[in-house]
Amino acid sequence: MQIHYLSEANSVLNHFLGQIRNVNVQNDSMRFRRNIERIGEIMAYELSKNLKYRKIDIQTPLGIKKTTEIEDQLVLCSILRAGLPLHLGFLNYFDNAENGFVSAFRHHPNDDDFFDILVEYEAVPNIENKNLLLIDPMLASGQSMVAVFNKLKNRGVPREVHLAVIIAAPEGIAYLEKHLPSNCHLWVATLDEKLNDKNYIVPGLGDAGDLAYGKKL
Repeated sequence: MQIHYLSEANSVLNHFLGQIRNVNVQNDSMRFRRNIERIGEIMAYELSKNLKYRKIDIQTPLGIKKTTEIEDQLVLCSILRAGLPLHLGFLNYFDNAENGFVSAFRHHPNDDDFFDILVEYEAVPNIENKNLLLIDPMLASGQSMVAVFNKLKNRGVPREVHLAVIIAAPEGIAYLEKHLPSNCHLWVATLDEKLNDKNYIVPGLGDAGDLAYGKKL
């Protein structure tokens, strides 16, 4: 798996990452969603450098300009519900992309720390020979990402797979490397220290879905 760490060089990305973590800022849900969206835009720009382009001629009012445009067919697929603001950031840049949505959540059958991942709702176009961009803001254990990837196999075989996450734990990255194809690209805005005993990212930022849309029942 090819891993791209985007926060290693200082940029405005780190400014937005600081705000979504800051307990004095993140409780403004509208600002939190907007910062996630802006992070998605930055990640989309960086990812775009790895896509295929074709040469085209553009007619301007004064002549012809040779340039390039994206050749790849893109499918943006987000894991509900936390992935929605990040998805919007990518869609702001890849406006011709097709879009898919899958629900995945931790199920605690014994009301203890043990959990499995349930993947239920799925609305995804055909991904055969297209570039699949699988989007989820938090990569903790990695189980949700792998479960959704396996679910999407019934939609075709993508030409390339790009996984986009904002905050990742080393344990989650190791799980992806073990269970996903080696030719996947993983885009990580920032890498955190570890998972705690409940499989939450430390220092993390809390529950991204709750911060964006309010607490669940």
